[in-house]
Amino acid sequence: MKGGGVYNTLVASFSIRSDLGPIQRFIVAELARHPHEIAKVAAARFGITRQAVGRHLRNLVAQGVLQATGETRNRQYTLVTLGTKSTTLQNTPQLEEDVVWRDDVAPVLYGVPDAVIDICRYGVTEIVNNAIDHSGSSDVGLWVNFDASKIVFGISDSGIGIFRKIKEYCGLDDERHAILELSKGKLTTDPARHTGEGIFFTSRMFDRFSILSGQVFVGCQRGGGDWLLEDRDHSFEGTVVRMEIDPLSTHTTKEIFDRYATDQEDYAFSRTHVVVELARQFPGEKMVSRSQAKRVMARLERFREVVLDFKGLEEIGPAFADEIFRVFRNEHPDSRITPINLSEEVARMVRRAMPETQSGLPSSQ
Repeated sequence: MKGGGVYNTLVASFSIRSDLGPIQRFIVAELARHPHEIAKVAAARFGITRQAVGRHLRNLVAQGVLQATGETRNRQYTLVTLGTKSTTLQNTPQLEEDVVWRDDVAPVLYGVPDAVIDICRYGVTEIVNNAIDHSGSSDVGLWVNFDASKIVFGISDSGIGIFRKIKEYCGLDDERHAILELSKGKLTTDPARHTGEGIFFTSRMFDRFSILSGQVFVGCQRGGGDWLLEDRDHSFEGTVVRMEIDPLSTHTTKEIFDRYATDQEDYAFSRTHVVVELARQFPGEKMVSRSQAKRVMARLERFREVVLDFKGLEEIGPAFADEIFRVFRNEHPDSRITPINLSEEVARMVRRAMPETQSGLPSSQ
């Protein structure tokens, strides 16, 4: 933690962000994307002059939210860093994720609202614990950076790699398929000690979440329903997880847990959201076969409700649809399947695979 009055001033600067007006909030949120033309962008957004934006910028500097460098036309603004930490931890039997949180992370986030602290604590402890128990790495890297617009965590290891480990454990053909399995939830390579819920919930609590391991990168945004999947030219040995959240975010851990529980009395993790496009082995692959459908539906009998998201797929084959919406449903009648984001052609195949009264879809789009 930074010491003395300087740190207290920075915390106070962050705390007043909740009282900022819409123009100043916009500046804080957009500055990282427009570091050299924030005045122009803000002026266009709110229909005011650059001189008016300049007054807001100077006010933010006075409050300690921004810092300015350069003179007049060459002046540039950056967000003041309110907290930062970077360390490498030896992965010994004595390493414990709650101690890492208490000693290395929590002091950096002094002044952050409790709801956001709860999310940060959950994500950091879950991902650090994964690195301790699953990676086989001799060390765990951790870094934190906190300013008025975002809190960013990075957790890395030099072990086997998360996608490779899941591929080997589940007998998958491709490391990319490990991402599909991770996105479903209830997946762990050590079921005696883990539930397989950590990454599922963490990826849905943070505003942005990403994993890089081997040559595979995957990222998602909270509430967006989209997963970005990329193959990198150079292989990364081990795994690095990045998590980002607005320090004034208003959602809670309870809200996320409730969203995936069908029985509010026991809060069981019984609902999942599966992006069908993640089952592709290569970009543009057609979803037509029963084997592809089985890949999508693997382990989903563990859930009472399954939301299948067909966003990004314009069509599917009849065998693919039949395997999901007739065969799987007949074999697992207690699992409710709800398809969403259907193109007209995908909806037609779903209706073809099961009666209209069961699909819940209109007879035509």
